[in-house]
Amino acid sequence: MRWPLENRLETRLDLPRRLRRGRKAEWARKLMRENRLTVEDLIWPVFITEGTGVTEAIATMPGVNRYSMDQAVEQAREAASLGIPALALFPNTPSHLRDETGSEALNPDNLICRAIRAIKAAVPEIGIITDVALDPYTSHGHDGLLAEGRILNDETVAMLVRQALIQADAGADVIAPSDMMDGRVAAIREALDAAGFADVSIMAYAAKYASAFYGPFRDAVGSSGTLKGDKKTYQMDPANAVEALREVELDLAEGADYVMVKPGMPYLDIITRVKDHFGVPTFAYQVSGEYAMIMAAAERGMLDGEKAMLETLLAFKRAGCDGILTYFAPRVARLLASRD
Repeated sequence: MRWPLENRLETRLDLPRRLRRGRKAEWARKLMRENRLTVEDLIWPVFITEGTGVTEAIATMPGVNRYSMDQAVEQAREAASLGIPALALFPNTPSHLRDETGSEALNPDNLICRAIRAIKAAVPEIGIITDVALDPYTSHGHDGLLAEGRILNDETVAMLVRQALIQADAGADVIAPSDMMDGRVAAIREALDAAGFADVSIMAYAAKYASAFYGPFRDAVGSSGTLKGDKKTYQMDPANAVEALREVELDLAEGADYVMVKPGMPYLDIITRVKDHFGVPTFAYQVSGEYAMIMAAAERGMLDGEKAMLETLLAFKRAGCDGILTYFAPRVARLLASRD
């Protein structure tokens, strides 16, 4: 005799759960997998330097180099062949071109603009994301104009608008203001539209924290030795989460197409809150210090570098990221291709 349905369900619910059945074999784990990392999730940050035929190792970022423009073009070709959708370009401006106001940022023939044009001419299908901030160009290493030890917000925004316009004119697809000045997204969006660059997107560094994890990046762009003081008056306090939502809300209201959280792994909770709250394209930057830690630990045999690399990137996807800026991008792309 069959039991009544309600009795059968009650009995079934009393049985021990066996979630391990979904983990018993690789095929089962694949079927149960909630998130997947693909090459389409990757943005490759590339450092540009002057010269020809230059591939220059960065001591604090093993495996990462600065490239002269001709070599950067070759990296762009490799990225396209691997299926990486976009590059994020950062210049190492020669010291003799740095000054108190970061005036080289406004030179339409500066290093980054020449690199944009060269890459776009050779590999037009790849996306180019450019950094809008003054720290690669200032002699004091700050992201904005400095007066008596204080960052000038509105005067800096005016400079950033001009910087964004020359990068858009050079062929940048996405303008990425990383400076954390108030009001810069609205000013840049208005200027881009007025100048006929309505199709150029803005990826706002909306929640960028005053982090200890940026050191190797500053080595890469040549600002580590120039930075005077810290950036705590404009980058966010690592203790704050609600403030990040306010920053994102403002940038979206001002016209940002995408938002970014930086750094990445220490701020997975912020990524999740941003994605859940706003439901907009959300990105993270796995910054230089995160990369360097994994590489250093792997070199010392403390962990499996490849597995740690993939696990951290998958964590970004699980947290809600639509894409990740990572120095591991070409290595991951090749690894994923080998598994297809």
